[in-house]
Formats: sequence, structure tokens, C-alpha cells
Amino acid sequence: MKILLWSVGKENDAYVKAGVDDFTRRLSRYFPTEWRLIPPPKNATADLKKKEGEVLLSLLTKDDFLVALDERGKQFTSENLAHFIQMRANSGGKNLIFLIGGVYGLDPAVLARADHHWSLSQLTLPHQLVRLVLAEQLYRACTILRNEKYHHP
Repeated sequence: MKILLWSVGKENDAYVKAGVDDFTRRLSRYFPTEWRLIPPPKNATADLKKKEGEVLLSLLTKDDFLVALDERGKQFTSENLAHFIQMRANSGGKNLIFLIGGVYGLDPAVLARADHHWSLSQLTLPHQLVRLVLAEQLYRACTILRNEKYHHP
């Protein structure tokens, strides 16, 4: 299984980039992992979310397992996230995609396509910080699966 981390928006600022790169490198020891930053569509004003949705849906294949990060999604404990990742790995799926939407969230069509909706927090977080938290939590989940010392319950 490959873990793909997709985010709509600009490149990471320096204060986030080092952490995202570090946790992505660590996560890659467990599963092939890569980021894809998807620029928002140009010249889309009122219908920005819809156009972003069309772009995102065009990038997905029918076999991709899509986890939409959404404030109305289900929250995980770190242990539950580890179990979720193990279940996905055991299913034999090719790609597990975690998707962070744009500034206005995800289009309803993308949310309808998602196989799972995950809320990182009830707090509103900056998108770049979500990238860092996502990479760290996925790494933490993998260390839990391997019973390594990083996670201290």
C-alpha cells in the first residue's frame, strides 16, 4: 500500500516544511509515502470549491481509498488510527489517500466520493499546520503498529 498525502494550496512555509519533510521521511520507512500539493484553480472566484472538486475527482482512480479530512468527520485516537491503517494495508488496496481541501473546504461531490471522513480536531487549524499534524499522526500510528517507543500512551 502507498500513502498519498494530497493538499490543495500553496507550498509549505519554512516553519512547517522542515517538520513535514521530517515526518514524511520517517513515515516512508513503513509505507511508500508522497505529498501532492494541488494548486487552487486560477480565475475561479464564486465557484472555487466546485472547480477544486472537479480537479480532485479527475485525479482519483476508482481503486483509490480516499480519506477526506473534514471537520464533520470521525475523530480517531492514535491507537484507532493505527488500527485503521492496518486494516487498509490488510485489504490489499493500492493507494490510501489523505486529502486536505482548500480554504473553503471540500466540495460535496468530493465528500460523497470519499470512503472515510476524518476530523483531526474540533479546532480550526491552518492548512499548513494540518499537513504537519497529519504527517506526524500517521508516523505515530505506524510506530504503534510496530510497538516502537515513539508513542507513550
